[in-house]
Amino acid sequence: MVDFKKMADHSKLRKEIEQAINKHSLENGSNTPDFILAEYLTDCLRMFDKAVSKREEWYGRKERE
Repeated sequence: MVDFKKMADHSKLRKEIEQAINKHSLENGSNTPDFILAEYLTDCLRMFDKAVSKREEWYGRKERE
């Protein structure tokens, strides 16, 4: 299984994504603040990891360490 405790604190990654979004004005297209977009993207990554873990569990495959 994915260690969600390790993933729980994405604050550094989230801040770096927020800064990149701001630097390139990527928030302009949706008129959404960069911090909201950064949170959304890190949440998507966390949920994708969870989905992959569940898929591997479903197929009875061992997860990567």
